[in-house]
Amino acid sequence: MTQLNPIYKTTLDNGLTVVLREMHHAPVTSFWIWYRVGSRNEHEGITGISHWVEHMLFKGTPTFPQGELDKAIAREGGMFNGMTWIDFTTYFETLPSDRIDLALQIEADRMANALFDPAETELERTVIISERQGSENNPTFLLGEALQAAAFQAHPYHHSVIGWQCDLETMTRDQLYAHYRTYYAPNNAIVAVAGDFDRQAMIERIAGLFGAIPPGPPLPRFTAQEPPQRGERRVVVEGPGATAYLEVAFRAPAATDPDYHAMVVLDTILGGAKGMSLWGGGTPNRSSRLYKALVETELAADADCSMSSTVDPYLFSFSATVRQGRTLQEVEAALLAEIERVIDEPVSEEELAKAIKQTRAQFAYSSESVTDQGYWLGFSEIVADVNWFEQFLDRLAAVTVADVQRVARERLQPRLRTVGWYVPTGDDADDQVTG
Repeated sequence: MTQLNPIYKTTLDNGLTVVLREMHHAPVTSFWIWYRVGSRNEHEGITGISHWVEHMLFKGTPTFPQGELDKAIAREGGMFNGMTWIDFTTYFETLPSDRIDLALQIEADRMANALFDPAETELERTVIISERQGSENNPTFLLGEALQAAAFQAHPYHHSVIGWQCDLETMTRDQLYAHYRTYYAPNNAIVAVAGDFDRQAMIERIAGLFGAIPPGPPLPRFTAQEPPQRGERRVVVEGPGATAYLEVAFRAPAATDPDYHAMVVLDTILGGAKGMSLWGGGTPNRSSRLYKALVETELAADADCSMSSTVDPYLFSFSATVRQGRTLQEVEAALLAEIERVIDEPVSEEELAKAIKQTRAQFAYSSESVTDQGYWLGFSEIVADVNWFEQFLDRLAAVTVADVQRVARERLQPRLRTVGWYVPTGDDADDQVTG
């Protein structure tokens, strides 16, 4: 059977991976470029450098001076953005299909010719430090950062994407530029294009614009592996406000782990189906186990869990906002009881089927547009390969009741958890974010 809108993948001589999906249902094309660099590739002294470099690539080249990129895309009726996370940095442009060449020109240009003007670099230092300080006004950011640092000791998932302020204050323009020259190169990049274009013409144009860019230097070898956790860890964060927050995290499997899809189903059973696109979304989780156990009983104002798709094992996290008049101890006991229940008692076939159906729906919603398709093509290559995306639903459908209970038993053991409390001090309550 011929596949509808098949995926085509190739690699240029300079190492650039190209993934294309030709789709002619709308006159729109989305062009993405992904770099295999994020906070995972940082160490003490340069935490937050990938996020900062991402910002600097919006600051202009000789061909597209600062501010010109925004105007050029707006004139053509398009949209664009960029983002950094633990495993990647990515940029995209979605444009009318007869204008998509502008995106190729922009991304080939800033892959090779970003300026990193010293004055602009210093201005951006102020912007990013302000961004970090703004996040620190949010108790859940403070708690999440502390818990993440406690959960990882050897692996660079230890630190948040924005980085520690001491590093943001001391990093130099030369360090930023060296990071750019090392990681923002064709041999460390993936071009993903989805939408209304001719495949052969697109390949030729990508080869023409990107093929002449030389590969970067040999990439630093990544050797970090997190050692086994040998007991529960706890962190307590105190801060302003009147609301307490709880977070409990376990180690999640990497996206390529055989347990990954069973954990996705477990996540849906406990916390509801999650939106899978960059734009969020998801269904109300009022039928989930956590909502029933913590919110309907008026212990918590909200309760949820989450798991990301990552290159290395990351976190399966549970969170709750403690309702006024209740205590962290009460909410933690109820949350841990729900975790114990899913370990001790198999979920029903009906609950499993519902969770798979809800997750399938979210997967479908998250891949409707050409922008979403471009996202999935590139993201899948980052965490695995395009087959991971193509086989997602089949692997999801293969999850059994026994699989769900097995991964819960193996991965949600008490000795493997990290528990975080945010204890409000009662001052500055008006500034408190309550979730």
